[in-house]
Amino acid sequence: MPLPTAVQLQWHDMEFYLFTHFGPNTFTDKEWGLGNEPEDAFNPTQLDCRQWCRVAKEAGAKGIIITAKHHDGFCLWPSKFSTHTVRESKWKDGKGDVLKELSVACKEYGLKFGVYISPWDRNHPKYGTAEYNDVFVGMMKELFSNYGPITELWWDGANGEGPNGKKQVYDWHRFEKTVRDLSPNTVVFSDIGPDIRWVGNESGFAGKTNWNLLDTAGFTRGYGAPNTDTLNQGNINGKNWIPAECDVSIRPGWFYHSNEDDKVKSPEKLFDLYLKSAGRGANLLLNVPPDRRGLINEKDAASLIAFKKYRDESFKNNLLKHAIVIDKIHTNKDIGGKTEIIKLMIFKEPIKLNCLVLKELIQNGQFIKDVDIIISNHGTEMRKISITTVGKKRIISFPTEEVTELSFIITNAKSKPQLGNIEGYLMDEKLIEKE
Repeated sequence: MPLPTAVQLQWHDMEFYLFTHFGPNTFTDKEWGLGNEPEDAFNPTQLDCRQWCRVAKEAGAKGIIITAKHHDGFCLWPSKFSTHTVRESKWKDGKGDVLKELSVACKEYGLKFGVYISPWDRNHPKYGTAEYNDVFVGMMKELFSNYGPITELWWDGANGEGPNGKKQVYDWHRFEKTVRDLSPNTVVFSDIGPDIRWVGNESGFAGKTNWNLLDTAGFTRGYGAPNTDTLNQGNINGKNWIPAECDVSIRPGWFYHSNEDDKVKSPEKLFDLYLKSAGRGANLLLNVPPDRRGLINEKDAASLIAFKKYRDESFKNNLLKHAIVIDKIHTNKDIGGKTEIIKLMIFKEPIKLNCLVLKELIQNGQFIKDVDIIISNHGTEMRKISITTVGKKRIISFPTEEVTELSFIITNAKSKPQLGNIEGYLMDEKLIEKE
């Protein structure tokens, strides 16, 4: 069975972190720049990466991934491989370096630092030629040499025309080898990994069935990727451990636009996204774009901090910790003598519950295919919930029930499954997962 590497296990433990889309688009009100924007367009007046990190820390995020180079080709560091960088802008008289400031601030605040770098470049004159692959490798070497350690490297699959009207043939094999040689502890994200996969949407949810496994043979990044349903659910018998990351923006757009200040996702919406991403065994990468000042906007920060409060309050008191636990194996003659693994939890006094958290010990693999959860009160079944995969973490919420017994019946698994401690909570009813 495919197993996660030590580095992938560390990534799984991050669970929630921030994306920051920042660059010329912030100042031109575009989402995809054309590459011909003047360098002076980039001019944040109060850039403060420490403020970003303070907000991230208060929100309970474990790191920040920044768009070091988006499709417009503008580099947020003074790359010697481009003339379209912060060095050519009037910001800090060309002496500024956003990556340096953010990487230093992340270390100060104990946050992981990640970098998004688009291979597409609508500005670079070499784009569309073999020499551009040298340029891209050179840029990545600068990133790892000057700003590491980089926890996650994010590759966008976009591949459009450059200024000469040509598309690039990316040397992905060489790009991957470069990262592995320079920084073997960096996890690499793309449609097909090699370490983390795109979840198949930009809405922030993983499949209710979500395998950490993926087959990549015969697929390529971008247009040659597996279909979005496959990316959303993984492959039940996939050959590679490539778990899903759910990327979504706190605003309608990815870059900051002032006309979206009243469209910031509410704390309740963010909590719902958390249940549909981290609560389905994936990680949540939430984009929070800095504004033209170079600060995370007050409205975004307020929503993030309220979201953190919801998480803290919802999961602070595990109501199952004093349950009497009975483990047993049962042969069910009704379904052809199939062996079922059962965990029964009994409570001396009835408790109120509306949330359960299950976890597989994924360092040993992912095995569970089907689980029935039976919620009972003095022997009367009040609710039956059937789920498929568990993985790193599965959060199940439901209307509040008074409970004296809980049965967890694993009806189908690839091999003997290993469940960690099961937790139960009573959340605010308004936070129960929305369909």
